[in-house]
Amino acid sequence: MLEIRHLHVLRAIAHEGSLAGAARALHYSQPTVTHHLTVLERHFDAALVHRGPRGATLTELGETLLPHAEAVLSRLRLAEREVRDQAERGTRALHIGTFPTAGALLLPGAVRSLHEQGVHVSLVEGELPVLLNGLRSRELHAALVFSQPGDRLDLEDEFEVHPLLTDPLLLVLPQDHRCAALERVPLEELRDDSWVGAADPRDPCDRLLSWACAQHGFEPVHVMRTDDYGVVQGFVAAGTGVSLVPRLALGAPRADLAVRPLEGPPLAREISVAVLRSTTARSARDLVGSLKRQAARVVARWDEQPPV
Repeated sequence: MLEIRHLHVLRAIAHEGSLAGAARALHYSQPTVTHHLTVLERHFDAALVHRGPRGATLTELGETLLPHAEAVLSRLRLAEREVRDQAERGTRALHIGTFPTAGALLLPGAVRSLHEQGVHVSLVEGELPVLLNGLRSRELHAALVFSQPGDRLDLEDEFEVHPLLTDPLLLVLPQDHRCAALERVPLEELRDDSWVGAADPRDPCDRLLSWACAQHGFEPVHVMRTDDYGVVQGFVAAGTGVSLVPRLALGAPRADLAVRPLEGPPLAREISVAVLRSTTARSARDLVGSLKRQAARVVARWDEQPPV
């Protein structure tokens, strides 16, 4: 019969590259590791590990089993943490991740509502790759995420992704820019301008900008990259370049900036909340419902107070 320790042994061998290394990592003796591996291989009636003078590697069947072992061990860690949180605090716990621009406008009301219902909430702030890794490792039960319209986030089927709002991307220009007097700016007018972009060139907003520029036969040249939108506005105002900024991140624009939509089909990013399906059902439903209500209020406020 399969036991959890057998899966620990397989994973340790894969990570450490030898039975001796697996024994050290697990604080087992090497004969104990060998015994558990033998039992595991006997269960499948197949070799799962190649043993050699320079270490050990998984066979093709071992490689097939490894991701299932990782998933089982990850789910077990999550179950232990959820039960311990509830036992220690006498309350349900929810670990939520957010990227900075969404956390300020969308999460506070949801967190307050969950606290009123007796849910203990812990928050982690980070950029999108950090949040996705937190979800995959099950360190987070839920996270606010963003993507290009139509893009699939790289998450397993164990997650539900609930759309919250469409966040339009707006052009931010120095107040004295030659295009600042236009109501809508044609993107091709900016082919010779420098751009201030995201710290990660793979950021969905930057990828969307590159795609849009390619439709007009040019590639945007970035002279600066940062994830701080206050810094973006400051350097654009100083004439360093122009930038495409999500409406959610714009806040109250500086007086020395011009904010304009681009001409043509609107560019936008989709803001969603990803929730692990195994998360306590009531807490997850409450979080999603509260975020959807707050997102609707944000969109209504945008309609009343356009930034342009």
